[in-house]
Amino acid sequence: MAKENPNWGYTTIMGAFANLGQVVARETGRNILKEHGIEPAPERSERMPWSIFLKSHWDCIGATDPVCGGGLVSIWPDQVLRPLFIRMSSRRVHVAGITTQALAGWIKQIARNTTDSIDGFLPGTRCLIMDRDAIFTAEYRSCLKQEGVKAVRLPPRPPNMNAHSERFVRSIKENCLSRIIFFGKDLLRRAINEFLAHYHHERNHQGLDNRLIDPGEEAGATEGPSACRERLGGLLRYYYRKAA
Repeated sequence: MAKENPNWGYTTIMGAFANLGQVVARETGRNILKEHGIEPAPERSERMPWSIFLKSHWDCIGATDPVCGGGLVSIWPDQVLRPLFIRMSSRRVHVAGITTQALAGWIKQIARNTTDSIDGFLPGTRCLIMDRDAIFTAEYRSCLKQEGVKAVRLPPRPPNMNAHSERFVRSIKENCLSRIIFFGKDLLRRAINEFLAHYHHERNHQGLDNRLIDPGEEAGATEGPSACRERLGGLLRYYYRKAA
């Protein structure tokens, strides 16, 4: 209770236990918190854990990552850049584009596209978590600000503070990109699109209680013959039951 509610003191915790039919002395509560290294409420509330902050603002927070990969595609000598955006509450992901030359004008256009009120991916987002990569220029952040999105720049090298983006990057690299030899942008774009379709409709997510983000009509069926849908030559598979 103390970890989940940073501003709860001993008395409030005692009241919560009383609601559960348990009687806990104030001194007992103090000793238990001290034993587990948990500070009193005033100190805890001043230093809210990052995980609690994220959950408190779940519906209006997004994150972005440049996803650079030099040498990923052998025929391209330059860095391959695939900026992605993720919505914290739903885990939905959008890959904004692919380029080998991240010019300032290009990344600004990405900001305009993703914040577009009709077709953008970020409407409703108030904070966008990002690292300190050079592509997130002052002009890029200013463009976001004009659309009501605050850029939250993380300290240097804090992967755990952008864990959701980092986890998606790991998934797409391990399950897709690192297992294919690419000979052009079209093949890379197709592979990314196929993985995104699998990620959104066919992959169970532990952070969502092992559910699918956007299940199809066949999800949850318990009758009918089993079937397997393959993507990218069988790199990605989804097992389901066909409707009778």
